[in-house]
Amino acid sequence: METFTVRDLRERTGDLIRGAEEGRLSVITKHGAPVFVAVPFDEILVREGITVALAVHLFDEEQISLGKAAQLAGMGRAEFAKHLAQLSIPVIRTDADELERDLAALDQ
Repeated sequence: METFTVRDLRERTGDLIRGAEEGRLSVITKHGAPVFVAVPFDEILVREGITVALAVHLFDEEQISLGKAAQLAGMGRAEFAKHLAQLSIPVIRTDADELERDLAALDQ
């Protein structure tokens, strides 16, 4: 998630738009305080509404936990996890190093 100031909106509008086109959320601030969130206009937003779209995007960008995202979307954790699966968004994210550590622990 990228942060823009109100002044940035005048000077970096293209960056804000490109980020939205790439599916990234942006927070716009004024004097250091958040004023609004720019949510990409995508299929999720049209189909599910702003709260679900915001929850999906924030979770996908690893800004909030599964529990917080489910709460924001007005769903239970299992229901939200199923929704993410339908969108092909992984609920569990393991990087290569973590996976190697886990496999090494299993070998012991």
